Amino acid sequence: MKKFVTKSASETGEVAAQLGAEISSGAVIAFTGDLGAGKTTFIKGLAKALGYSGEVSSPTFAIVHEYIGGRLPLYHFDMYRVDSWESLYSTGFFEYMETDAVLAVEWSENIENALPDDLITVDITRGEDDNERVILISSRGEIKIEDIGD
Repeated sequence: MKKFVTKSASETGEVAAQLGAEISSGAVIAFTGDLGAGKTTFIKGLAKALGYSGEVSSPTFAIVHEYIGGRLPLYHFDMYRVDSWESLYSTGFFEYMETDAVLAVEWSENIENALPDDLITVDITRGEDDNERVILISSRGEIKIEDIGD
């Protein structure tokens, strides 16, 4: 596990860019953190690092946003409202997992049993002041988290 403390949204984006430089096709990134902790801000930095130049926003009501046009496609899920296997299947999540895209899953704790073993986790919490974030990144897969930020 690697810990980062950021002092602004742009610094959070820089940490995300470092992760984006290391990930490869098929990566699944599980995000946890309270509402407003900075998960979508992190994903904006990730999308930019993957070469996507369009707008990135929370898919709260759409469930998934697709960011195509970069080095790798990025599918951004919000699983906040997913509360059963039936509702998870209705999102198309399992079909997306069969692609070579990167999947970024907010509120991943709601689908913990459906996530693959080869997983990157990003936990974001608020720090001591309004702009500070504590980001913990770990991996159960091939990516070497200790290389991020060095």
